[in-house]
Amino acid sequence: MDITRIAAFSSQNNGGNPAGVAMFETLPYAMEMQKIAAEIGYSETAFLEPLAEGWRIRYFAPEQEVAFCGHATIASAAELGRRYGAGTYHLHLNDAQISVDAFKSKTGEWSASLNSPPTWSTLVSFDEFKTVLENFRISPTDMDARFPLALAGAGARHLMIGLADHEKLKTMSYDFDIIKNIMIERDLTTLNLFYCESNTVFHSRNPFAFGGVYEDPATGAAAAALGGYLRDARFIKEETAITVHQGVDMGSPSLLQVHIGKDKGQSVTVSGETRVIE
Repeated sequence: MDITRIAAFSSQNNGGNPAGVAMFETLPYAMEMQKIAAEIGYSETAFLEPLAEGWRIRYFAPEQEVAFCGHATIASAAELGRRYGAGTYHLHLNDAQISVDAFKSKTGEWSASLNSPPTWSTLVSFDEFKTVLENFRISPTDMDARFPLALAGAGARHLMIGLADHEKLKTMSYDFDIIKNIMIERDLTTLNLFYCESNTVFHSRNPFAFGGVYEDPATGAAAAALGGYLRDARFIKEETAITVHQGVDMGSPSLLQVHIGKDKGQSVTVSGETRVIE
């Protein structure tokens, strides 16, 4: 076992979301990977083994396996670049296959981009998630009418909650146990609360009670799902790049670059810098 700790989506070599990247010749049993992830203690650890074409990858939070994790994918791509050189790497997930690119940024740090699994979204009602929203003290008047409440995904399921007031996002709080139980019951990897500063700049916070973590400072899977959702909601009508700021209110500023094509369901590209945690 060879483990590297890497913060993905860092900003000027600060912040970002820490992930473990564990390299094996052959992946151990799920129970062992779960134990390692709990010991590392980050919101996710990625486990990789080489295949004839690409790499097998699985993601474990401290309490359970997750289908897809964006920041651990970016961290893994950066580590593959550090070990084997810049280029494209193919990753085999539990239910999908994706590609990642590893490259050096202008600052000299290893950066990476991932091409997400296909995106999807479906509108839901306030009443359907009333318990969740009221726990966050969110009423219908707190929500931005441009962004209807929806479930969205790009490898994992997220609840999209667009807020009209940035201050409401900054003061986010919730009852961990109540929300965790609902998220597990509804198979919600994160809740993506976001505020739209402009057509291309968003601010986001992502509770991750599903995985035993109060909040993620950067969530690439949710950013990819957000990109697909914005396209489905017709907020974005042509090929566009947006910036997502996350982790600021946690003291771990993170920067996610999201490239969104114009075709419904099309893969979304999420990019960011990384830094090795010594």
